[in-house]
Amino acid sequence: AAKKYLRIVAPVEVRDGDKWARFDPWNGFKLDFTIDFPHPMFGSENRQVVIDFAEHSYVREVARARTFGFMQDVEALRAAGLGLGGSLQNAVVLDDFRVLNAEGLRYDNEFVKHKVLDAIGDLYLLGHPLIGQYMAFKSGHGLNNALARALLQRPEAFEMVTFRAEDDVPTAFQDWQLAPA
Repeated sequence: AAKKYLRIVAPVEVRDGDKWARFDPWNGFKLDFTIDFPHPMFGSENRQVVIDFAEHSYVREVARARTFGFMQDVEALRAAGLGLGGSLQNAVVLDDFRVLNAEGLRYDNEFVKHKVLDAIGDLYLLGHPLIGQYMAFKSGHGLNNALARALLQRPEAFEMVTFRAEDDVPTAFQDWQLAPA
């Protein structure tokens, strides 16, 4: 069967206080994410990233971004049975002033790129590759889930599509599959 894509055709947005996440029409797959944490390592120059998969490589630009957390939260997480597999080998840990990992960050903007990685995973739960733009400010798994649910509750805001000609497939999708003639 031909691969089905979910194409955004109208804006959909959800908000929670000052946090928000939004879908907009876009002929490809683009994510624009901004984080805001009160910590010296989250400088203004590295708190926002735009990844357009027609121009950027998932493997080179996003895939290696590690989750991150704060040293003061580690004991509480472990006491709650969370983060048990976390270590300095697979997560970025910060104290009040700096990154504790000896090798530092994999990307200058690794924190926001990890949030993009989280969003990609959350949006994948829609069941089909997304043709559209995702934008967010301070979003997390819960708000991303609320956005996906809001989209599915508005059938006029999306359409399911397949492609019959190679030239019709957005360049962001290299693994396209044509519909039968």
